[in-house]
Amino acid sequence: MTTRPAGTPDRTRKWWQDVTPGQWKAMFAAWIGYLLDGFDFVLITLVLTEIADDFHLSTTTAASLISGAFITRWLGGAVLGAMGDRYGRRTAMITSILLYSLGTFACGFAWGYTSLFVARLVIGLGMAGEYSASVTYVLESWPTRWRNRASGFLISGYAGGTVLAAELYKWVVPHWGWRWMFWIGVLPVLVALWVRRSLPEAGDWQKQIGIATREGERPNPFRPLFTGRIRAWGNAVLAAVASTALFCVFTPVGAGSVPWLSVVAALCLIAFAVQLGGRRGWLLYASLMATVFCAFLYSWPIQALLPTYLKTDLGYAPGQVTDVMFYAGFGTMAGCWLAGFVGDRLGTRRAYACTLLGSLAFVFPVFAVQDSLPVLGVLLFGLLALSQGISGILPKYLAGHFPTATRAASLGFVYNVGALGGAVAPVLGAQLAEGMSLGRALAVLTFGLTLVVVLLVGGNVPQRLNRLVDRQAPDDHLVPEAGGAAGLPAGAAPGSAAGEMSPDSA
Repeated sequence: MTTRPAGTPDRTRKWWQDVTPGQWKAMFAAWIGYLLDGFDFVLITLVLTEIADDFHLSTTTAASLISGAFITRWLGGAVLGAMGDRYGRRTAMITSILLYSLGTFACGFAWGYTSLFVARLVIGLGMAGEYSASVTYVLESWPTRWRNRASGFLISGYAGGTVLAAELYKWVVPHWGWRWMFWIGVLPVLVALWVRRSLPEAGDWQKQIGIATREGERPNPFRPLFTGRIRAWGNAVLAAVASTALFCVFTPVGAGSVPWLSVVAALCLIAFAVQLGGRRGWLLYASLMATVFCAFLYSWPIQALLPTYLKTDLGYAPGQVTDVMFYAGFGTMAGCWLAGFVGDRLGTRRAYACTLLGSLAFVFPVFAVQDSLPVLGVLLFGLLALSQGISGILPKYLAGHFPTATRAASLGFVYNVGALGGAVAPVLGAQLAEGMSLGRALAVLTFGLTLVVVLLVGGNVPQRLNRLVDRQAPDDHLVPEAGGAAGLPAGAAPGSAAGEMSPDSA
């Protein structure tokens, strides 16, 4: 009988056998929350034309309602992320679900553009916290070896929410109107109550932070912002200026002053990144923010304006829009699952770059189809599986750059500042469409920005820049050195399959 040497993975063991029932439960609970997050957030894109008709809005003004939720995301991601670092991932996840659910419910009572925009700001706060809390919760609960897979499974919930919203749109809006779509969005509150009752805390946080805080001080990711009265007041002013500038940029209030207001907002947010990252991390924060910004610019023109394109350029009826969104949603969901498996095999960065390159073959054919719904559906399935589906491992890519004690706040800030690209994307797409067809504008934005993201992620640009100021930075905080025990399945010994280094760490 041959004995397998210690530290050698058991190749006969299936990957799902490394995941305990408790870890599957954590995944399911976070996935359901993220599904309803996607449901709530995508509603506005489905009913944008109906809202524009009711409130007499232009396409560009209506598109700014999509942008509204992005304006507060940087603040929600940072604050709720810090809550997750300080008090646990579960608490932050519940708070975020309550916020975006109540914001969505309030949208149904809007009496005009301004009231609807304010409700969208609340949704943005909650959605930002949901991303950072759910992502860190699941990644820190699952075995190290399968964390790309965990990331892909989780983010697929968002695509499932878009499919669910599209199906309900077909039945609800023609009979009861667009407001009922938002009132249904209060359902995630029930999920929040169930999550509070049934979930344990994330494994990595509990081991590294939770036990330590019983005897010492809790983590405070915002400490660099409040070291002294002058700095504290200065940062409060920066936050107010950034929020005001962003509000003006994405509403008619700032008409004619958008360029310099955008610069003011960017400088304020970069100032926060420099302080939070410190002398050794500021360049990493800034480069990751730029990477996420470009990722939203390539993905959100289609995600936000696809229903508008189908109804205006192609003249599709609500039922046909639902059918196309069904293909698109399942394409994204399947792509998230695929991304997780490919990421665990090839490494996060390599999988990201290769999949995005493959998506470029679908971009222009999608917008060349005019009169065949099945062909359009198949092409959209392929495009979104490869382009937006790969975002399933974006959480794993980002979270690996930060240690456990500040992971949720850092991830929440970096991702949600970069997510301002999602606020720019629909407005930019609508403005480009004033000089060309909407379909061509969406194709140009998607193709060009996808190439930029391929270079940034595939070339490991953020980590290379970070090494200029911090030569000791680890490749991946979520993947310990070979032989490390963090993140191993229950009962596994250090050096087993779950503790192996990922291809990105080699």
